[in-house]
Amino acid sequence: MPVKLIIFDLDGTLIDSIHDIANALNHTFEPYGIPTLTPQEVAGMVGGGPSKLVDNVLEKHNVTVDKERLIKELVEYYSSHYMDYTLPYPDTIETLKALKGYKKVIVTNKPERPSLKTLDGLGLTQYFDMVVCADTLPERKPSPAPVFHVLSRLNVQPEHAIIVGDSRIDMDTGKASSVKTVAVTYGYGPAGFEKDGDFVISRLSELIDIVKSIE
Repeated sequence: MPVKLIIFDLDGTLIDSIHDIANALNHTFEPYGIPTLTPQEVAGMVGGGPSKLVDNVLEKHNVTVDKERLIKELVEYYSSHYMDYTLPYPDTIETLKALKGYKKVIVTNKPERPSLKTLDGLGLTQYFDMVVCADTLPERKPSPAPVFHVLSRLNVQPEHAIIVGDSRIDMDTGKASSVKTVAVTYGYGPAGFEKDGDFVISRLSELIDIVKSIE
């Protein structure tokens, strides 16, 4: 079935934001004596949204702190520093332009405020028909609910859609919603996660030929 809709993850798929996320996480945990986390360490934690990020650090260091307070501090700091170092991956814009004839949507577990501000700041908003964030719906990835929401709103059947992402969460979301999956290996996903994808790419521009080859 030909592709009519492409669903993209955001962080680690379209944009490289790991330094800003790491800085926000370190700023949040510094008062509690948590050792500074490197961007590489933080890369292994992203994908589940701010709540999961905080959980990962608390579990790793066995710290007992008010989780909701930490999440609030993390989101507030990040919302003011979301583009200190964040940039689109080198071929993001050219790929989005080449896919002009397809409906394109972002489904991310990042909260709406920093997501929309980042897309606007990087000049990416114009390329997308919809943006679904962590707080858009009651459920988020890997629940299929965000994908079903998009399919319904854009009147597209699952067999005409694909989801592109850098984590197992994205692959699980695609499987749960009966949508083909494209695993990107240049992002933040752990080694080996790509085995769950229907297609695997090492550069976003490789998506162009994949989309055109699906009949």
